[in-house]
Amino acid sequence: MSNDPKADFSDVQSDLKVTTTPSPATASTGNAAASSQTYTVVGGDSLSKIAKKFYGDANQWKKIFDANTDKIKNPDLIHPGQVLTIPAAPASGKSTA
Repeated sequence: MSNDPKADFSDVQSDLKVTTTPSPATASTGNAAASSQTYTVVGGDSLSKIAKKFYGDANQWKKIFDANTDKIKNPDLIHPGQVLTIPAAPASGKSTA
């Protein structure tokens, strides 16, 4: 068995799946720009990393936290596999905070 090759996982890549789901306000108005998305947490994620990915600004983490208070009690404790709602970015693309 010592001649068996060892597994090499150095080329393994993850596949990120993001789906968009219209919010109730969007469904009634048909405004696609205001739709929210879902994101499945992976190892190493934090709300600030997710905010940076979606909004370009890590300081927008509280927007994600506020949209997921039914799933997240402590913003410092999110777990791989959690599916979070990602609110739409402001139409101007600039932070209002």
